[in-house]
Amino acid sequence: MRHNADMLELAILGFLYDTPLHGYELRKRLTALTGHVRPVAESTLYPAIKRLEKAGLLVRATEPGAAAAPRHVLSLTDEGRRELRRRLSEPAQRDITDENRWFTVLAFLRHLEDAGAQAAVLRRRLAFLLEPASFFYDGDRPLSAEEMSDPFRRGVLTIARATTRAEVGWLRETLDSLGG
Repeated sequence: MRHNADMLELAILGFLYDTPLHGYELRKRLTALTGHVRPVAESTLYPAIKRLEKAGLLVRATEPGAAAAPRHVLSLTDEGRRELRRRLSEPAQRDITDENRWFTVLAFLRHLEDAGAQAAVLRRRLAFLLEPASFFYDGDRPLSAEEMSDPFRRGVLTIARATTRAEVGWLRETLDSLGG
């Protein structure tokens, strides 16, 4: 699943943007961000690190460990910093529409230094949220919570509506503060 690898790579670049990290510390941060949705296994993390290293986006330095084993410290290269900003300024449509992918983009959007570029990404998300949609349809017509006799489906739609309203409010407030 290359799409999942893209998000993992984005998160790795995002966490390393601020400070070099040991692999273990990086994994803890990744798990805190995405672990409730998709735990980060070593068998997934370390190949992603190797891909980024091979692409020249990060470097690995070895330092003595607390015990006998050496520890690897990961740092972004200048190219890695540019790549993170590129990925943040040009997220794929699925990164805008999928909530879990969106949260990963949003977690690192502050690394785009241009408020206009940040606002452009937020406007894409806002436009998506303002489109009429539902999890359930009657033909092509989206069904509302009030139309659901099933209390569980009504719950899905009620919760989604509340979440969307909160996010739309936050997006509008943030866009106003960014001047966009």
